[in-house]
Amino acid sequence: MGSSKGSSNQKQLFKTKIVPGKAGSGKLFEEEFVVDKRPVECLGMTFENDEKRREYFLEKLRDKLKDPEFRKIEGFPIGEDEDILALSDPPYYTACPNPFIEDFIKQYGKPFDPETDDYRREPFAEDVKANKRHAFYIAHSYHTKVPHEAIVRYVLHYTQPGDVVLDGFSGSGMTGLGTLACETPEPGLKADVEKEFWAAGATPSWGHRPTILVDLSPMAAFMGHNYTTHRSAETFRSVANNILADLSEQYSWLYNASLDAISAARKTANYYVWSDVFLCPQCGDEIQFWRDCVDKNTGEIASIFHCPSCTSELSKRSLELAFSSQFDELLDKVVPQSRKIPVMVNVMDGRSKSMRDVLTDDIELVDRIANEAIHDWVPVMRMPEGEESRRNDKFGITHVHHYFTKRNLLALARLFALIRHAPPLIRLPLLFMATSTFRVLTIRSLFLPSAYFCGGTGPFKPSSSGTLYIPSLTGEKNVVLAWKERITQFSSLFDAIPESFAPPTCSAQSSGDLRQIPNSSIDYVFVDPPFGRNIMYSELNVLWETWLRVQTNAGPEAIENSVQAKGLLDYEHLMQKCFEEFYRVLKPGRWMTVIFHNSSNAVWNALQTAVQQSGFTVADVSTLDRKQGTFVQYTAAGSVKQDLVISAYKPNGGFAERFESEAGTEDGVWDFVRTHLNQLPVFVSKNGQAEIIAERQHFLLFDRMVAFHVQRGVTIPLSAAEFYAGLELRFPPRDGMYFMTDQAAEYDKKRMTVKEILQLQLFVTDEASSIQWLKQQLTKKPQTFQDIHPQFLKEIGGWQKHEKPLELSELLRENFLLYDGNGEVPSQIHSYLSSNFKELRNLTKDDPALRAKGKDRWYVPDPNNAGDLEKLREKALLKEFQGYTERTKKFKRNEKFRMEAIRAGFKKAWQERDYATIIAVARKIPEKILQEDPKLLMWYDQALT
Repeated sequence: MGSSKGSSNQKQLFKTKIVPGKAGSGKLFEEEFVVDKRPVECLGMTFENDEKRREYFLEKLRDKLKDPEFRKIEGFPIGEDEDILALSDPPYYTACPNPFIEDFIKQYGKPFDPETDDYRREPFAEDVKANKRHAFYIAHSYHTKVPHEAIVRYVLHYTQPGDVVLDGFSGSGMTGLGTLACETPEPGLKADVEKEFWAAGATPSWGHRPTILVDLSPMAAFMGHNYTTHRSAETFRSVANNILADLSEQYSWLYNASLDAISAARKTANYYVWSDVFLCPQCGDEIQFWRDCVDKNTGEIASIFHCPSCTSELSKRSLELAFSSQFDELLDKVVPQSRKIPVMVNVMDGRSKSMRDVLTDDIELVDRIANEAIHDWVPVMRMPEGEESRRNDKFGITHVHHYFTKRNLLALARLFALIRHAPPLIRLPLLFMATSTFRVLTIRSLFLPSAYFCGGTGPFKPSSSGTLYIPSLTGEKNVVLAWKERITQFSSLFDAIPESFAPPTCSAQSSGDLRQIPNSSIDYVFVDPPFGRNIMYSELNVLWETWLRVQTNAGPEAIENSVQAKGLLDYEHLMQKCFEEFYRVLKPGRWMTVIFHNSSNAVWNALQTAVQQSGFTVADVSTLDRKQGTFVQYTAAGSVKQDLVISAYKPNGGFAERFESEAGTEDGVWDFVRTHLNQLPVFVSKNGQAEIIAERQHFLLFDRMVAFHVQRGVTIPLSAAEFYAGLELRFPPRDGMYFMTDQAAEYDKKRMTVKEILQLQLFVTDEASSIQWLKQQLTKKPQTFQDIHPQFLKEIGGWQKHEKPLELSELLRENFLLYDGNGEVPSQIHSYLSSNFKELRNLTKDDPALRAKGKDRWYVPDPNNAGDLEKLREKALLKEFQGYTERTKKFKRNEKFRMEAIRAGFKKAWQERDYATIIAVARKIPEKILQEDPKLLMWYDQALT
């Protein structure tokens, strides 16, 4: 993003004038901020100044808050009207459902006209890498983020300037920053993106995209607004420094490092290190974690250590926490909490920093602070019920204010009090900066002994994202310094957002109810949704939102959470409700990008099912590398290192209208395939190699066709064999993929520019994947049983435990053909032999030498002749399925069964509208297995509805 320097030409929300100092302030003069009087335009209206704009829309919002129907919008946050108004900056941002979104779309959007619409895009199939260390990215933490530089690529690919972009799970607002970068890109980003686009034969269209950011969390919507709204850096810096001066004057004594014997200079504590205290299970004496459990040579936690009193051999797991009782003035009662003691201080003396052990003066200061009354407002709220929010109850950390030391609570309360007295339009960015300090100000901050003893990036670390974990060694950061350190950073952030940039419209509500957005009015949807039970957003956001006085309504939160009684199926249905709204508001023929990050196959299938059940058609799955791990990634075995990106589209209006009359017919099938093929990338290459486009393979085209029909309750008129034969007749095949005629010509032209094609790597885990693997092998080289059997045995090491194992002979017999040496050699075998053996070239298909060489080779049947084979296989599968319908007991966890038989049975039952059979058999299958199979899940979900 281009930076704009502060100058006399820059618009200032506030001007300053010198006035006499207040009595008793000790200042001769002070700066006073006055509202800039220049007129501003907003939603087609002109206002005397920006303050008048805010006042006008605040009154509109105040009236709207009195409307009972407005408050029924799903996900309406928890908070008093005055607190919602105080946190809002309408019409750009409201701490509730934004009632001005429709006006925003009318003002900036382009109505959809099917008669003139000529939009056409292939899915963005490039794998994207982006840097998570950008200044914008790190300014304010959030539980998950997609770097805005990555989002830029997607927005530029799918949209033109003036197109409206929607992010329905906006989080910290990175999509807003992405669209901002499309308008005013930084030179380096612009050069990189243009190079990438030109390499792909395209040219990016830089320019403004009106953007709508929606999130259930008021904190997320608040972040999205502040990340993308221009502020006068000069004014922000001045007000923030005034607050710093007042805060320092009143509370710097809290962090006064005691005078030592060497120097008489006043020193300030940068941070304190606190250690857990445990009890020896043998003698009951205290064990200090820092003193007794940390190996001072390696900085690691010692696996075995000794009690300093009784010398018993101990491990951390064998210890019990020591507790002490403290009077909590905010709760007006004595509360027991796990005991922590200060052990070290990081002291600032001018510009130098040094570590030392705590002294008597440090302990006396802590005791003095314990008796200091809190005079400013502090949120006093019990942590809500939840999987994560009450994990620290066992330590006595039961309320929001318990996540701060008494020292930091005093300073933080005063900081928020000072911010509330700032001018309204500068108050929100000040609150934004204040909440950014929480990652270093709570007792969740971490002190790493390994970094202290062995070096590195510094031992004091911010709290880990995605969890409320409290470490045994915590850091207590100086609030005054934390505020001071951010002033320049945030001033630069606001200065880098151009004055001319129209901020996104931000709304706090559920994406399951987007009633303010008209049908077919959005040009592109980009979402990074929640993933199962990965992160409990509403529980984690409590620490921020209670200080902002407006909280998330967790009812429609799309997560798995046992406390909220939400399982995987509930998550899927909540996600589907959101995707249905995205489908409704998206213009026909347009695209939605969904980022997925979870190592669970079941969650992945649930998300894919939700996308497809809502009406979207999936066209591509690629990867996104965020270039930085999280705490959970680093510690969880088997965690996914890259995000998956789903590209899905809303079928265009012409096809949707045609399908109404074609539904259930062969014409409808081939109309869908033509429409789908036109949405897929034609050619993808990397490092001089062409890649197989998975979605163009016959079995995935069949799966997409089936899913499209099932989601709409339409009979599937073709079997798999009939579908595959029809593909061969209608669409030219290339390298195992199918194309429209004009696409095939384009593919041939580009195919000549690369040396080879990179085959998809298949992993054999079940019957379906083993058939695909065999087809891949036999297509390249028809082989005898003896040739392929050793290879097959190597591939089946990852066979799923619940899947009934099948012999290679059975798989070959049911799915492929064997040439017995009689009659003409089949074309596939003839082609292979004549290409690879010189002596067999130019021979007729019935030549004895050719027949002898081809004898006993298995080969892939021609699609036109595969129907009989498929019927025999289906008959065998349905016979096995019949046995499953007749059994009375559920399958045991380790019991094996044939998934292909269940899939075939479900398909037949669905065609016959026998939903009871689907439901009955599904309930006999272990739930985990059902949730991890997308095809079974599709049939089961449809049967339930």
